[in-house]
Amino acid sequence: MKVIVIGGGAGGMMAALTAAENKTNTVTLLERQNRVGRKLLATGNGRCNLSNIHADISHYHGDDPSFAKIALERFGVQDTLDYFKSLGLLTVTEASGKVYPFSDQANSVVDVLRFALQRTNIDVRCSCEVIAISKKARGYSVKTADESFYCDKLIVACGGAAGSKLGGTELGYKLLSSMGHSCTPIAPALVQLKTDTAFTHALKGVRADAGITLKHNGSVLLRNAGEVQFTDFGISGPAVFEISRFAAPGDLLLLDLLRPMEEAELTEYLLQKQALTPDMPLEDLLTGMVHNRLGRVILQKGGWDLSSPTHTADMKKLAHLIKFFPLDITGTMGLDQAQVTAGGIRTSEFRADTMESRLNPGLFATGEVLDIDGDCGGYNLQWAWSSGRLAGKLGGE
Repeated sequence: MKVIVIGGGAGGMMAALTAAENKTNTVTLLERQNRVGRKLLATGNGRCNLSNIHADISHYHGDDPSFAKIALERFGVQDTLDYFKSLGLLTVTEASGKVYPFSDQANSVVDVLRFALQRTNIDVRCSCEVIAISKKARGYSVKTADESFYCDKLIVACGGAAGSKLGGTELGYKLLSSMGHSCTPIAPALVQLKTDTAFTHALKGVRADAGITLKHNGSVLLRNAGEVQFTDFGISGPAVFEISRFAAPGDLLLLDLLRPMEEAELTEYLLQKQALTPDMPLEDLLTGMVHNRLGRVILQKGGWDLSSPTHTADMKKLAHLIKFFPLDITGTMGLDQAQVTAGGIRTSEFRADTMESRLNPGLFATGEVLDIDGDCGGYNLQWAWSSGRLAGKLGGE
């Protein structure tokens, strides 16, 4: 049987390798970029956070997140790690549950997949962009700028629109829409937030372990905590990515910049420091507590003159500002900067147990092109491996 996989990302490579396990299949993998797995190289800051041991349906989003349940159960985290070990990849699991290659290098993941693709019944075609697909009396026709291919079974694994510089594309949505499928609205997920930068522009590159409260129209929308990184346009970091899908212009972000201490305890501590060093310049008061630049910005935000002596400042007000540092959200950095796309082809049009189209038998879809996306921390790659594995079975056991 002839099988074509469109897309050489995580889900596409897994689907191709799975389909090729049946030696009677000939598999052609079409990748529009000049190499497979390019986006994988950038994941996890170049370390490739390839899974998370906590991966279950609670970490996924979409119109119907439960669609992902069967794939995640049939090819779960341990199955994934065993599979990669069989390819020669050793992994390490951090306390957070995140799984990385033992080498700490994303290219290790890409390389073992690339080597595995070097099978006699797999033909990998890079720099080969698909421009159209169509249904034939038997099977499907796949057209590129230079030639046409025929296949009995077709797997669309083009990924989502996020991160265009790394290969993000709307091609998958267009191809599947041409076959009668529909798409939910797409939006950036796991993306940096733009904020008012009147004070934070001086914090570019500063990182902090912070609590985050997102408020909409005065009401708390959600809370999170973890690493926050200040940028020239606003804030970034894993804890920010996780809430970004819910944030909108006009919302308010409150940062707890000293999580280990309650506000009353912090107030008492600051009063003690004030009593001990009443004449210390305010700009030095928070030294040893937070990043020096961050300390100065907090004080400036409170309206204090940094050169004034410590005894002139209200320590209760300062403690409150440290625990509830406000940032007005003005927007997100958009799909080009996002790690993942929220939304996609409607899962109701596919079978959850095979990834096969309900509208077009023999047509499969996998990964981010579908309306399923996961939280930050390896969940999206696990969905790619799990759904790609299921699609590569081509409707069989």
